[in-house]
Amino acid sequence: MAEPDAVDRIVEQWHRELPDLELESMALFGRVHRVSQKLRAMLGRAHGEYALGRGEFDVLASIRRSGEPFILSPKQIGATLMLSSGGLTGRLDKLESAGYIERLPDPDDRRGLKVKMTDRGRAAIESAVRAGLVVQDEALSVLSADERRTLDALLRKLHTAFDDQPFL
Repeated sequence: MAEPDAVDRIVEQWHRELPDLELESMALFGRVHRVSQKLRAMLGRAHGEYALGRGEFDVLASIRRSGEPFILSPKQIGATLMLSSGGLTGRLDKLESAGYIERLPDPDDRRGLKVKMTDRGRAAIESAVRAGLVVQDEALSVLSADERRTLDALLRKLHTAFDDQPFL
């Protein structure tokens, strides 16, 4: 049996106070939440080395994943990230100030624009993705290959159950 962790202590306290409750789901959610928060912080530090907050990372990653010529409309980026145009504008402002993107007129729509990743932006996102993978691999190193596959399958099943629900 694994050594008790902070979640075990919380669950035990609730069990003592409300012994009629089944607390297995609380323990699972607690661990998923804590692992997620720790990984978010670790990735934030890794991406921060490239002056990318989570929001800016997500924007650049969506443009980079789109492939050559690394140009998307704000509407395409917003749809990928489930962001409003207002939420996206601030991120684009930061990325443009850093020299990671350029805003260009949309040749097909006089009122529209396109967002083009610069070479500097491409170098930053590729380095940040690589740094993030190192962090992720280190975090998962406590699991065997079989355990990773099992965890992936279980999380995929859980994620699929929520796939159509908004984050709000």
